[in-house]
Amino acid sequence: MKKIIFIFLNLVIAISTVTAQKGIDFNKIYPSGGKLLMCVDSSAKNVYYSNVFPNQPNTSFSYLPEVNNISFQINFRKNINIEHYRYTILVDDKSIVVNKSINKAQLKDTHAGGDDEVFRSTTLGIFPIKGKIITILVYSIQTPLDIYKSVFYGKSIPKAKIKAIGKRSTIEKGVDYSYIIDPKEKIKLNLTKKDDELTIVKDRTDIDYIYYTSIKDKQTNKIISESTSWQYGSHIDETHQFSPYLKFDKSIFKKSGDYEVIIQPSAFGRYKMLPNEMEKYTARYTLSITLDEVRFTNRQMLIFGIITALLLGAIFGAAVTYIKRKASKKLAQQSKQKEIAQLQLNSVRSQLNPHFLFNALAGIQNLMNKNEIDNANRYLSKFARLTRNVLDSKELISLTKEKTLLDDYLQMEQLRFGFQYNLSASSDLDTENIEIPSMLLQPFVENAVKHGIAEKGKDGKITVSFEKQTSNLILSIQDNGKGFDTTQTYNGLGLALSKNRISLLNTIYKNTPFVLDIQSNTNGTAVTITLTEWL
Repeated sequence: MKKIIFIFLNLVIAISTVTAQKGIDFNKIYPSGGKLLMCVDSSAKNVYYSNVFPNQPNTSFSYLPEVNNISFQINFRKNINIEHYRYTILVDDKSIVVNKSINKAQLKDTHAGGDDEVFRSTTLGIFPIKGKIITILVYSIQTPLDIYKSVFYGKSIPKAKIKAIGKRSTIEKGVDYSYIIDPKEKIKLNLTKKDDELTIVKDRTDIDYIYYTSIKDKQTNKIISESTSWQYGSHIDETHQFSPYLKFDKSIFKKSGDYEVIIQPSAFGRYKMLPNEMEKYTARYTLSITLDEVRFTNRQMLIFGIITALLLGAIFGAAVTYIKRKASKKLAQQSKQKEIAQLQLNSVRSQLNPHFLFNALAGIQNLMNKNEIDNANRYLSKFARLTRNVLDSKELISLTKEKTLLDDYLQMEQLRFGFQYNLSASSDLDTENIEIPSMLLQPFVENAVKHGIAEKGKDGKITVSFEKQTSNLILSIQDNGKGFDTTQTYNGLGLALSKNRISLLNTIYKNTPFVLDIQSNTNGTAVTITLTEWL
């Protein structure tokens, strides 16, 4: 079950003068579904509620200096298992209620805080709080270590006081500490090279966690450090209890001078405390710091400046030279890699062209053997124009030319096998000016004819399309042939050379990679080539 967090929530001041039950409830809902509402005298002023502190998790603090009575109401969402929860109420550290379970018989349905959701609610009681501290602890027996604490403070907040301030220094066998006990408002402190840490010890209170300490440079009026990390240990007060202390690194002090140490409560809640009201609880001490500073003569400073400038100039010049050489070397290496890839690509094309020509000549021979002289002549006419395009040395051709090349090839093969085909390009493509690597699709179309629909005759169908998808160019070939197992390796040269060619193209066009996808089953094969960011 989720943790239920019962932290006291909010309140407001109404315009009536009655008892605690007549006040106005304010609340905050937590994910696990619990609420703890409080009501105060409706005529109360200076109410600061729902304060949380980074150094005190699972705790909320309400400062109620002018409240006489307070009542509490606990609420549960209907899906919460109430039997798991217990609460304890302390008044000035004296237990009034200890580990008490919720009386289910007293629960009533209510719209807690005025929202639409229905809660089950019961009252925990009415308590006088003037001059007192009331603490409510809530937990689940399933997670007893997760205790949620709400503190309602009806006393005057004590003004912080520094009990001791000192420094830590490095000695031969460890560290040593020296303190000024019960310092006055102006404290003189000499920090030597051996000193590395400043320690501030505060008098102990039961609400140390609400105080934070800041150190301000009085010359610039800027805060140079802040801390709420109170620690306990090492420093014991007259009651034999540990006093809270903070540590500050010596490095926060950049120069000798006066610094102000300020210890004050955190700004309270939604209704901020006025500066003059906050000052009542704020302690201020002036810390006069003297640092062991190394002093140089004007001549030494001039020599140091010249040497530094020369050194920086030399470093800068060496860095620029190194960067230029590295960039030049990288460009030369990239150019060499591209040149090698281009040579390999030309080699692949030189293997693809004879492969295509051999297959085409075999087609002519087939028609002649069948005595289809007219078809053989038409095939030969298409073959002549196609050959010129195939043997063209251009690496890139327009989509229009690629479409014409494929049309010629498909018409040739249609004379042999009688299949149907369709070539299309989407209207948003400028086919005249968009170029792609030549013969990119032809080997895949040839595969679709020879190994896909050749045996189907007139029932065979091939569809080739060029489409735009945002800035990508999508080229696809689909057939309704018998398909093949894409996981197996075949002896056919065309497909292997085409895959190798796409790999080499990705070496040259690194910013616009080519992505090949082949899907095949008994209903046909679909080949898609995506030219990423090509448009």
